[in-house]
Amino acid sequence: MSGAEPWGVSRETMDRLEVYAELLKKWNPRINLVAKSTIDDIWHRHFEDSAQLYHLAPHPVEHWADLGSGGGFPGLVIAIMALENDTPKRVTLVESDARKCAFLRTVIRETRAPATVVTDRIEAITPLECDVLTARALADLSHLMEFAERHLLPEGTALFPKGASWKKEMAEAQQKWNFEHRVAKSKTEDGPVILSIAGVARV
Repeated sequence: MSGAEPWGVSRETMDRLEVYAELLKKWNPRINLVAKSTIDDIWHRHFEDSAQLYHLAPHPVEHWADLGSGGGFPGLVIAIMALENDTPKRVTLVESDARKCAFLRTVIRETRAPATVVTDRIEAITPLECDVLTARALADLSHLMEFAERHLLPEGTALFPKGASWKKEMAEAQQKWNFEHRVAKSKTEDGPVILSIAGVARV
């Protein structure tokens, strides 16, 4: 990756992201953190795609939670970016796969990112009471609303990247849930969007 300018982050932040990228390439053949076909384009497909969520959040943020973190996208990217601006203050990464959690903890140790890892199923953990909630490629929107209701503070914001069929998911979710939403077009792909969700309540 060349230069920090396109990202609007410091050289120190970019150095940490590069440490993360190298660890990802090293670990991926063993535990399949991201699809093998995306490795050659991880900066665009995973890092930049995750970083755009940081700028959509209502900073300053006290507690950011990322569900189904997998290889750390977007939560670990958010945590590394947080070091520069002291927001969010802390990031919780929830992942049920112990091997992926070991990877996440290794990156956190190497980058000193302000993040902790919870190895458990999302449904089983104590409500996280977070200000911002993210989940990337985890579940359909109706299912994500259940997670938001459980883990998001009443005044919090959920940021959910969604593919080109997001309007169908939105219509289905609105049959079961009341919520406010804003739509931002993805900066990395044509078609996908990021949904900003607030005020989640059952119909």
